[in-house]
Amino acid sequence: MEGSLFCFHKISDKNSPFHNPVIIGIIINNMNQYRTHTCGELGDEHTGQIVTLSGWVDTIRDHGGVTFLDIRDQYGVTQVVLHEEYKSGKETVLTVTGTVKKRDIDTINHKIATGTVEVHAEKLIIQSKAVRALPFEISESKNTREDVRLSYRFLDLRNPEVKKNILLRSKVISFLRAKMEELGFTEFQTPILTSSSPEGARDYLVPSRKHQGKFYALPQAPQIFKQLLMVSGFDRYFQIAPCFRDEDSRADRSPGEFYQLDFEMAFVGQEDVFQVAENVMYGAFKTFSNKEISSLPFVKIPYAEAMLKYGTDKPDLRNPLVITDLTSFFADVDFQPFKNIPVRGIVAGEAALQSKSFFEKMLAFAEEIGMKGLGYISVMEDGSLKGPIVKFLSEEKQNTLRQVLNLKISDTLFFIADAPAKVNNLAGQIRTALGNQLNLINKDKFEFCFIVDFPMYGKNEETGAIEFTHNPFSMPQGGLQALETKNPLDILAWQYDIVCNGVELSSGAVRNHLPEVMTKAFEIAGYTQADIEKKFPALYNAFHYGAPPHAGMAPGIDRIVMLLAEEENIREVVAFPMNSAAQDLLMNAPCEVTEQQLREAHVKIRQSK
Repeated sequence: MEGSLFCFHKISDKNSPFHNPVIIGIIINNMNQYRTHTCGELGDEHTGQIVTLSGWVDTIRDHGGVTFLDIRDQYGVTQVVLHEEYKSGKETVLTVTGTVKKRDIDTINHKIATGTVEVHAEKLIIQSKAVRALPFEISESKNTREDVRLSYRFLDLRNPEVKKNILLRSKVISFLRAKMEELGFTEFQTPILTSSSPEGARDYLVPSRKHQGKFYALPQAPQIFKQLLMVSGFDRYFQIAPCFRDEDSRADRSPGEFYQLDFEMAFVGQEDVFQVAENVMYGAFKTFSNKEISSLPFVKIPYAEAMLKYGTDKPDLRNPLVITDLTSFFADVDFQPFKNIPVRGIVAGEAALQSKSFFEKMLAFAEEIGMKGLGYISVMEDGSLKGPIVKFLSEEKQNTLRQVLNLKISDTLFFIADAPAKVNNLAGQIRTALGNQLNLINKDKFEFCFIVDFPMYGKNEETGAIEFTHNPFSMPQGGLQALETKNPLDILAWQYDIVCNGVELSSGAVRNHLPEVMTKAFEIAGYTQADIEKKFPALYNAFHYGAPPHAGMAPGIDRIVMLLAEEENIREVVAFPMNSAAQDLLMNAPCEVTEQQLREAHVKIRQSK
């Protein structure tokens, strides 16, 4: 490649977004006035060469007549030696030309890839200065208040610890795209300006200038478009899809927008989707992590079983604790707090050996999440049971409890009892708290599972109305016959989630592709045929022209990267995230607009009372 230099960087475990060592090639024009090499490239083999580097001044050490500068760019850090006074400050952008020399053996820095050499500057050009006081030290940005970090995100991103997450995200997306193409999928782009449809969250609305009183909506997902592509005769669709939902923020959910690996296939069933998902997820986590990963195929857990055993449809299977239904056991026990309500139990091995403060913390947590208390029974060294509830249990009942739960010495059995709508959720939170308090969760593993057999419908607790619980475009198990003959609350759907370490990575479904099934399914949820034709005109119409059976899912890219980067907050893997209040502090969004802009869009602001 004439006139160019192909620079290789061996990225070590310490400095790389990859856990397996990777060689990255970077083409840099060697006639460029700014650099012949990057700041992460130089080694012993470059000794004696005259090189040019450009980057930001990371640290300054003045040794009286000799100044040592660490110059930083995306690829690493190189020490530069100046034999003259340096008159600028940190974060100044420099171009330095000089000779590469080996460091003295006692000054070698093993923490950086270039730590065996340094550049003795012969020419230094200041490209631009940081003329304003830094709001934080770049290397300490992750310890700074989030509002300050996000207001100066361009500085925050200079921190290598922050930057590596964004680079990891790029590599993960590249991997996902290549893997989907390898599996025969075709990449599509679908519209960003579309129509509003009831898909479970609030829409972001865009007023139309040309059509007064009408609005576009930003897509919550490309759901209808990808189904229309299947009806159009395309076989395997995928997209790195931006999705927009006006939802409140959580640690694992960005407000406003997020990205997903959206894919759909024609003439397939649930198992076909699982095979693709396993191939892609296992490959991605194997490539970008050195942690143990669930063996294939991933375990499949029915929704009802997940709610009972783990108290959630997003179970963290690294936690070995399981929940047991003890309702029937206590049916003939004269203990008033457990009367006529479901009871759950969790056996925590050797918890009886914990200090008094452990039980006090667990009780405080139980009260914090809305429980009236947290009963428990411990197994003593002599095999006897101890706890306030024991006196309500006959010897026969105590023996039954030992046998059913396989209780061992030093075990503690915790009880959770509440209303049917609450008990599973409360038990799940206690299970998680016990797993954390007892250090039972293996942090060096990714545990995947599919949650299957979701209920098609649920009852609104406030109104009593029957509603969709998941994706309304899913095929009911049993098809039209199930819709016509079964209690709606007993109908299961061909819906599924993929969960990793307690984080929902994706939802998906086998889609409803028959207009008569679609009509009946929505009718049960309170929609008339006129409603369907108005809210979903394209899809409903398309289904009358021959639609193939089809299915798909959409793993969330932000959450995948968050797990791989081992970050607790999803904002750490997004280049320019909003804060938890859905504000972009860097760009001052949302912001007021001019009266002229409002008039053009036919919008009048109504003040809230």
